[in-house]
Amino acid sequence: MSRFWNRRVRDLHPYVPGEQPKVADLLKLNTNESPYGPSPKVLDAIRDAASDDLRLYPDPTAAVLRDTIAARFGITADRVFVGNGSDEVLAHAFRALFHDDAPVLFSDVTYGFYPVYCGLFEQPFHHIPLNDGFTIDIDAYTGDCGGIIVANPNANTGIALPLEHIETLLKRHPDRTVIIDEAYVDFGAQSAIELTHRYDNLLVVQTLSKSYALAGLRVGFAIGSPELIEGLIRVKDSFNSYPLSRPAQAGSIAAIQDTDWLADITARVIASRDRLVPELQNLGFQVLPSCANFVLVHHPAHKAGAIATALRERAILVRHLSTPRIQDWLRISIGTDEACIRLTDALRDILSPRS
Repeated sequence: MSRFWNRRVRDLHPYVPGEQPKVADLLKLNTNESPYGPSPKVLDAIRDAASDDLRLYPDPTAAVLRDTIAARFGITADRVFVGNGSDEVLAHAFRALFHDDAPVLFSDVTYGFYPVYCGLFEQPFHHIPLNDGFTIDIDAYTGDCGGIIVANPNANTGIALPLEHIETLLKRHPDRTVIIDEAYVDFGAQSAIELTHRYDNLLVVQTLSKSYALAGLRVGFAIGSPELIEGLIRVKDSFNSYPLSRPAQAGSIAAIQDTDWLADITARVIASRDRLVPELQNLGFQVLPSCANFVLVHHPAHKAGAIATALRERAILVRHLSTPRIQDWLRISIGTDEACIRLTDALRDILSPRS
């Protein structure tokens, strides 16, 4: 504690990101990064943008990028907002669109940043427990609230919510913002973007970090009614008017336009996931059904922490989370087929009985 910190900072419990150690021959399966690089067109665009024009501020409205996203999803640019990764977009949304006269609702197992934002902005919140199958209990999202946020597919479980359930939330809470956080949607779930045409209380947030293989570029975007987007812009322009650099805007435009590359690398990740799941099940793991680029697994005969430690000793990182309901589960990012084989070989050695 420091005497210079204000009350809000003293009370914060910051989000803890996945570790990024410098270890030789390290296999990182702990932060849901893409095992494949971005489109070559993205790299070319970034190189072209790294010119003498870097002395100039970037377009504060990111107009060309917003036009590109709008064209990709068949909407108008006034329905698009962009920011430094979906984390920043979500932070602005919590600040701009949730009401603090009632708690924001989100599940007890979900993206760990949600309660952090609530602490930072002094926003009350209420956890809605997942049901016994680790799926979201839509029937429990009732009564007055300051807004709702759902990760779909859900962070840490990978389980996707049907669009009809999302529509139920939108109809039930017409005067409150419902945010659908679609960081992993391209790996097998159905996007709720189409619902933004019919529901002005829906904000859909996506990122280029996962399926587009651009975690290092830090670009995210939101799609919703012009009314919601204007609220985000008001917060953004009260915080940082120039959030996306020239290279970030150029690279993102190229990424959004290269739909063939997106389809190829997501298909490869999905195929690897589908091959990995039965291998893990054969090793005795319970594996939740995933529409993300990770799986959440539990072994009834071995502690998750012990498995994670043993994997680390073999230079393989997986995520052991502290959330109470999944503290004996491991989240494993999907790597290449070669990475998955290395993982299962290591697990087979760890789990095998010793003489």
